[in-house]
Amino acid sequence: MNGYPVFHQLCKDEFKKRFPDEPLPAELSKKCVDRWRGLSDKEKRWFNHLADQQKKSRPNAVFSPAKTTDNKSRAKRTKKVKDPNAPKRALSGFFWFSNEERGKVKAANPDFGVGDIAKELGKRWADCNELTKSRFEDMAEKDRARYDKEKVAYQLKQRESIIGTTEDMDEDAE
Repeated sequence: MNGYPVFHQLCKDEFKKRFPDEPLPAELSKKCVDRWRGLSDKEKRWFNHLADQQKKSRPNAVFSPAKTTDNKSRAKRTKKVKDPNAPKRALSGFFWFSNEERGKVKAANPDFGVGDIAKELGKRWADCNELTKSRFEDMAEKDRARYDKEKVAYQLKQRESIIGTTEDMDEDAE
């Protein structure tokens, strides 16, 4: 990974420290490029190293290039990529209820669309007695316990793989 973005961010931070009330000047990027070109290879390697460290600390963060609007450039963060091996989140009592009742609502109202079905399920949940709600809330509680257990196991597995990776890198460095 190129260290220039790290260097450029450092230049912007330095400018903001010196002139906190001033907006970033347009020529700041040009000056940063000139400073970057004037750096020695050793200094550039240091910034490349910092960029690699940042990349390792945020393995799932994906960034899109900066988009300029109204002379304000801001990097837009894209959606974080979800690990397909991560455990599925727990369902709420309402979703357990909806999964059970959706077929009945569809059968009774074949002309309903997705939104109409959701509205009907919401009405039925609101009109539901406490005994029925408590049954679905118990299901949700069990599902939450399952999710918590799977999440802890998943996080331990992730830590072990990260530790194993860094140990392999340390061995390679020796």
